[in-house]
Order: sequence, then C-alpha cells, then structure tokens
Amino acid sequence: MPTLLYVEDDINLSFVTRDNLSAAGFAVVHCASGAEAWTLFQTHNQSFDLCLLDVMLPETDGFTLARNIRAADPDIPILFLSARADHTDRLTGLRLGGDDYLTKPYRMDELLLKIEVFLKRSKINRHDPKLPVSAPTRFVIGHYQFDPANLSLHSANQTHALTQREADVLAYLLTRANTVVRRDELLRSLWGDDDYFMGRSLDVFISRLRKRLADDPTIRIDGVHGVGFRLQLER
Repeated sequence: MPTLLYVEDDINLSFVTRDNLSAAGFAVVHCASGAEAWTLFQTHNQSFDLCLLDVMLPETDGFTLARNIRAADPDIPILFLSARADHTDRLTGLRLGGDDYLTKPYRMDELLLKIEVFLKRSKINRHDPKLPVSAPTRFVIGHYQFDPANLSLHSANQTHALTQREADVLAYLLTRANTVVRRDELLRSLWGDDDYFMGRSLDVFISRLRKRLADDPTIRIDGVHGVGFRLQLER
C-alpha cells in the first residue's frame, strides 16, 4: 500500500481528500502545518512514496517545505495542491522541484490519476523487477552519463540529481535526438494533455535541463519556434 504525505491546513478539505485517497487504497499521513510535515519527513522519509503539498501553510510554507524535501530526497514525487492559481506560483513550485501543480478546487479523479502515474514512474525508476531486462538503464550524452532509473546525470565534474519530470523529458528528447519533437506530442505523452499551464511547465523543465547540460558545448536543446524542441547532439 503506497504511503502519501499529505500536508493541508484546511480541516474540511483535508477530511474529504483523505477519505477519497484512503478509499482508493492509499495510506495517508496527514499534517496540518509545514513545520510538522518537515519534522516527520526528516525522521520517516523512507516511509513515504509521494508528497501532496498545499502552498499556503502555517509555520513553514509549501514552497519552503518542497525545497527541503527535494534536497533530502531527489527522487520522491511532489505534487502541489494550491488555491494560488497564478502561473508564477505554478512556475515557482516546478522550479523548486515539484513534479506537478494542481489548483483548487481540483477534481478528485484527476488527482488520483496523477498520483497513480507518478507512483508508477517512481516504481519503474527504482528498478521494478517486472521491467524487461532489455529496457535501457543508462545513456551516454556527450560527456554525460544519464541514468533514468536513478534520476541522475553524471559527468566527470559533478552529478546532477534530476526530478522525475526532468528525467522523463530528457529521456523523451534523447530517444528522438537530432529530430524536432512537437510541443503537443511531448505534452500529451508526458502530461496527458496540452494546455497553457502545462506548456509553461514544460518550458521550466527545458530551461532546467539546459542548465544541467551547459558544461558540454556539443549538446543543445534548441527551441523550434511555433513547433517544439530538438535535442541536438554533435556526432
């Protein structure tokens, strides 16, 4: 039974959400403040499979909490559930290492679907024994080694810990290296839909990957105006 860390200070909303999550087969650990959640995560982080974080929390806000959690565990999926619908808040959450951002009021079926998707990807990337042995485990990109199973990008100088979304986007572009990948194709394949906010989220992850790969001039992620992106690898 997957265990979720759920941080929400609204008593009524947290009751309804916990009830639905429990009915769907998840074990839910609820905290009403960011400080309480961070204390719990520090001592029991290995017990959690996914984090659901409100942004406006007492004591420690959700953005600070996410930053702390991501520094402690680069792999665990983080989903924001927030009433702050401005796209700048959404981008802030993603830049801090969040994997997705849902605005309130959210549909429970959408939340459950996103949780299932992220848990499935997280399980696969932790060497699920049901994976076929032929599945690629590492890629060489210029002078980097990309390990999607361990969410890492390694060079002689340093190792970057990637978020699940960063690894998904990089893997998708890499399997189509030197060809143009349409934005709508990428969004529908990884996000399941194509809308303005998801497009802005994608731009954040592309920007972060460019910074990760900046030390090797033979690698570029080019934007093709009005179309999409191309991961350019010099041969």
